[in-house]
Amino acid sequence: EARRQRRLLLVVVCVALLLDNMLYMVIVPIIPDYIAAMRGGGAAGPSAPAGGNGSGGGGNRSLLPARDPPASGDNEDVQIGVLFASKAILQLLVNPLSGTLIDRVGYEAPLLAGLAVMFLSTATFAFAENYATLFAARSLQGLGSAFADTAGIALIADRYPEEPARSRALGTALACISFGSLAAPPFGGVLYEFAGKRVPFLVLACVCVLDGLLLLLLAPPGGTGARANMPVGTPIHRLMIDPYIAVVAGALATCNIPLAFLEPTIANWMKDSMGASEWEVGLTWLPAFFPHVLGVYVTVRLAAAYPHLQWFYGALGMAIIGASSCLVPACRNFGQVIVPLCGICFGIALVDTALLPTLAFLVDVRHVSVYGSVYAIADISYCVAYALGPIVAGQIVHTMGFAQLNLGMGLANVLYAPVLLFLKNVCQMKPSHSERNILLEEGPKGLYDTIRMEERKG
Repeated sequence: EARRQRRLLLVVVCVALLLDNMLYMVIVPIIPDYIAAMRGGGAAGPSAPAGGNGSGGGGNRSLLPARDPPASGDNEDVQIGVLFASKAILQLLVNPLSGTLIDRVGYEAPLLAGLAVMFLSTATFAFAENYATLFAARSLQGLGSAFADTAGIALIADRYPEEPARSRALGTALACISFGSLAAPPFGGVLYEFAGKRVPFLVLACVCVLDGLLLLLLAPPGGTGARANMPVGTPIHRLMIDPYIAVVAGALATCNIPLAFLEPTIANWMKDSMGASEWEVGLTWLPAFFPHVLGVYVTVRLAAAYPHLQWFYGALGMAIIGASSCLVPACRNFGQVIVPLCGICFGIALVDTALLPTLAFLVDVRHVSVYGSVYAIADISYCVAYALGPIVAGQIVHTMGFAQLNLGMGLANVLYAPVLLFLKNVCQMKPSHSERNILLEEGPKGLYDTIRMEERKG
């Protein structure tokens, strides 16, 4: 029964992560026309087909009333960049608080609260009629993600305390994140074009409600009583100054910078340098899903056979990311661009799949086995990259050039890879002899400890 329940909880977490990343990326093909229609032109913007569904006909892009004054192209780019970054910025600010709260109240209630806020955000997107409402919806999503993502990953680490099951479960979650990010643009674009502007968001909102109901059935917050005796987790500021956790957090941020910086810049570069068509730009990232899943699978299998080499898998992934980033500016056609992008996603899969379980292991052996704050730190690492990307990347390309941006990102990853040698002896660490561990050696004294001992025996 416990194993079946934790598998279903893994499904709930994977769906929550899938929804979050689909909502993050579903507006990529939609938002330029969304903002153009809000300005009152009713035109679809640069991506509309000639003589097509831009301003009437059978299209759905003129449903929004004119609310905002006309803006220049540069101002529109700024608006889109700020809109994309607002989610990561708010998530970055809230994560320290959400991690601490999760450590105090458990994982289920914050996960349910995060799903509720994500539902509200998705519904707001569906009925937004001006830029301010879009900005509020995007910021709300960041608030929901700060709770849902962190609580979900921490719940997996808590329910899968043994290896290699923990690595497999976290790898499954990472595959769902990748699928959500890569499948969302075509999903949103097709539904927006043929069913209307609200339909993509309403579909995601319905799935969000179903996921929350399943969570309520499986693990109603406060229903088991186990969390009443949950040990007090290590404060997040103490985890941040742990040198091993700091090295992992730095690697997670560095390896995601190429992806975060290329997403807002590669489309214009492809159009300017190789005359790429709209469908080529739209499909640029889709093939990268397969090497990402392959990277997750390979890392999980290698970690099961050689668990002491987790640091090496991360370092290898960063080297692959660095080399692939440097190759992007040398590409001259659509087919060539796909190869380094697949290399970047394969490398990110290696780094994430190797280092996310390492964070849980470090907490187990050096602190208290409560995972909210440590995965809040991981989420902060991702948010640093994705908050800077939409705002900083375009300015770097404008002042220094696209090639220099990629060379800098590649060099940063290659130089950081040797730093992971610091983690070489992590697998040899023994759990600290804290008061709680001594009590566990003598036998469980509280309800929480009793339940955890039974779960581990099961």
